[in-house]
Amino acid sequence: MIKVLVVDDDPFIRESMKVILDLDNDLHVAGICGNGHDAVAFVRQTAVDVVLMDIRMPVCDGVEGTKLLRALETPPAVLILTTFDDDEYIAQAIRNGANGYLLKNVPPSRIISGIKTVYEGNVLIHPDIARKLAGMLETPRAEPGKPLTINGLTPAEVQIVQLIADGQSNKEMAASLFLSEGTVKNYITEILNKLALRDRTQIAIFYLKLIHQ
Repeated sequence: MIKVLVVDDDPFIRESMKVILDLDNDLHVAGICGNGHDAVAFVRQTAVDVVLMDIRMPVCDGVEGTKLLRALETPPAVLILTTFDDDEYIAQAIRNGANGYLLKNVPPSRIISGIKTVYEGNVLIHPDIARKLAGMLETPRAEPGKPLTINGLTPAEVQIVQLIADGQSNKEMAASLFLSEGTVKNYITEILNKLALRDRTQIAIFYLKLIHQ
C-alpha cells in the first residue's frame, strides 16, 4: 500500500480526495492536513510515501511545505496539485524538490496514476506546463573549460538533453547541431534508454531537477 498524506486548506477538497484515493486498492490515505507546517509535523510522526499538496495555502503554502518536507531525514515524494497555472510557483516548487505537478482539473484516475508515478521515483509534470519549465529556471553554465557532464551520457547526448530542456524541437536541434532529424531521434532514444525515462518531457524535468538539486 502506498501511504498518502493529503494537504489542502479546503476541508471539502481534503475529504473528497480522501474518499477518491481510498477507492484504489494500492493507496491508503494516512492523514489529511490544512497547511505545510501541519504536514511536516504529521510526517515526522507517521510514515508517509507521497504527499499530495495544494500549492496555495495560508500559514505555510505548498512551496515552503515542499522545501520543509524534502529536508527531512526520510523525505516523502511530493506531488503538487493545484488549480493555479502559476509559473513562478511551479518553478519554485521544482527548485524545492517537488517530484511532480498536476492541475486539479485532471480526472481522478490521473491523480491516482500520478501518485503511483512519483512513488516509483519518477518525475511528473502536467503536459500543459512542462514546456514552460525550461524557460522558468536558469540554465546552468559549466565552469570555464569544464563542460557539464551527466553520468552515463556522452558529451553529444548531454548537449541534446540541454537543448530539450531549452524547449527546442527535433527540427530545431537538427538545424543547430547540423544533424539530420533522424540522428536527433536516435540520440533521444539512446538518452531515454540510458536514463530509464519515458519521454522528452521527463528528460527536460530530469535535467532541471539535476541542476537545481
